[in-house]
Amino acid sequence: MNELIGRVFSFEKTVFPDSRELFGKLVSEGQSPKALMISCADSRIVPEQIMQAQPGELFVCRNAGNMVPPFATMNGGVTSTVEYAVMALGVRDIIVCGHSDCGAMKALSAPDLPEGMPNVAAWLLHGAAAKSVVSSISPDLDMNDRVRAVSLQNVIVQIDHLRTHPSVATAIARGEMALHGWFVDISAGVVLGLDGESGEFVPLREDKPLPVALPARSRQVLDAYTAEAAE
Repeated sequence: MNELIGRVFSFEKTVFPDSRELFGKLVSEGQSPKALMISCADSRIVPEQIMQAQPGELFVCRNAGNMVPPFATMNGGVTSTVEYAVMALGVRDIIVCGHSDCGAMKALSAPDLPEGMPNVAAWLLHGAAAKSVVSSISPDLDMNDRVRAVSLQNVIVQIDHLRTHPSVATAIARGEMALHGWFVDISAGVVLGLDGESGEFVPLREDKPLPVALPARSRQVLDAYTAEAAE
């Protein structure tokens, strides 16, 4: 802790003075983050570092396994964060970001859920569909490949859960929301993105279009339904 506290002092003495104008603007004008990132709480994954984001640019929600519980009336931190980001902050891009060597995905991939940690075990059930898909399609994978496959599939599952949230579903219907699925390979320093058309995770590259899980589409379906209802 002493080392960490020392960095707080460094922030006060060196970092803040150099960014005083930015912080002052954020206080006077409020925040307008460009995206919401739902990532794992793993200490090796720092969303702001990966995106090289400045204060005010990225709204972040972190939890074990980058889970997004399906919408329910029971209040929860992830649900509230998503709702606030979309409806209060006007965020129009949401990124679900998994990563390699994920402890939560290792636990999920094991034959049995962790003992002695009932809350962790219950939380991991939000990724049960990912485990089921991999077990059904690729039952003979060794443990390392299995964990990676479950981690990738889990990103897809959590995007599906995200679409059950009314604020997100409404924004999608209006053509105002794009969803992104990312996977960070820690050892390779590479970020993969889910291509919604092919269902594959491909590397993010400067010279290629950004792979998007669900691009922001026109609101043709909603408009057609509205027109039909008016008739």
